[in-house]
Amino acid sequence: MLAVPFWQFSEVNTYDERIDSQLLSILKYMHCSTITKPQSTVPIIPHQHTFSQVNFLPVAMESVNDTEGAAYRQFLPDLSTPRFTTMKKQDAHEYAEAFKSEGNPPWLHGLYKHWISLLEDPFKGVTSDGYVRPGLFNLQDEGIPIHGITNAANAVIGASTKDQVHRMMLHIDSPEWRTWSNPEFLLSDKGIRLDQVSNDLRDRVMKVLQATLSTNGYKKAVSAMRINGFLGDLVESPATMNEFSYNFVLFGKPSTDRPWGFSFYGHHLCLSIFLYKTQIVISPWFTGAEPNVIDHGSYKGTRILYVEEKLGLELMQSLDAAKQSQAQIYKDMHDDEMPDGWCNHDDQRHLCGAYRDNRVIPYEGIVVSDMNDV
Repeated sequence: MLAVPFWQFSEVNTYDERIDSQLLSILKYMHCSTITKPQSTVPIIPHQHTFSQVNFLPVAMESVNDTEGAAYRQFLPDLSTPRFTTMKKQDAHEYAEAFKSEGNPPWLHGLYKHWISLLEDPFKGVTSDGYVRPGLFNLQDEGIPIHGITNAANAVIGASTKDQVHRMMLHIDSPEWRTWSNPEFLLSDKGIRLDQVSNDLRDRVMKVLQATLSTNGYKKAVSAMRINGFLGDLVESPATMNEFSYNFVLFGKPSTDRPWGFSFYGHHLCLSIFLYKTQIVISPWFTGAEPNVIDHGSYKGTRILYVEEKLGLELMQSLDAAKQSQAQIYKDMHDDEMPDGWCNHDDQRHLCGAYRDNRVIPYEGIVVSDMNDV
């Protein structure tokens, strides 16, 4: 996961929705062990994942007091700096082109160049030791509403121009699966961008998400998009960051009996969805928010990721001293004992961010099966 380009509040990077939300929270909030498993971050072969078990945390409009708003506003960036004065005058394409040609900010441009170099390596997948474990996942009927999802995707195609279809539909094995990214910079401009198409076409794309995700999952995704729009207003750059500054790409032809999928990505929300018959793989999934609450406007009260934070803290507090010591493998957020690259300005302590498809992440921390039942 990339560090927030302006300031950081709450972000969760989820690569397997079967993992309990409490365990995911450890990665972010308790800076404990890296919990991972050998699995592909590019959804090629479906893994064991039951659609009915995808439990997204509920998102609702809540009351927000003025104190909560003031708490994050003190960390707003200096909008008089060249980066922000320039961004105010640019659209997403101009902003991205200036970033690529001028290399500012240099730390993020360096990350971008590194990402491009990582694409030169053939895809293998995230492993614990560099070796892919064969036969790890099975094809199975998970009961997802494939007909509804396929119909929604075909409705998008039917409402698109020839040029839009050409940009939007890629081969099922396209390496562009790997080129999603979560900064506000439009680094990989593929597919259609929702803030640059008709309202009808945009609504059809949103219906694909709604048909694919659970009710709470869809609410969470929409809330992340709305918060991104709120951030765009805060930094006075709505042409670059808004509620619909997201790209939609299809991989393969939507079908009820053939493999296909789609990518939906932008600042603070990146979804990679693979479908085969009634089986689904949602991996990788990125959700971020800065701030994680909207404190004014028509979406006031929108808030996400705070439940994950609460559960992570509760989980850590529920462990005895011995298990806490075993789980918290480093004492500091930026610890000198960490291996090279384990913590950096770009991805913070997250190891499976954008373009990290082949990362080797050894097992660390405590084994979940050793925990007591609650």
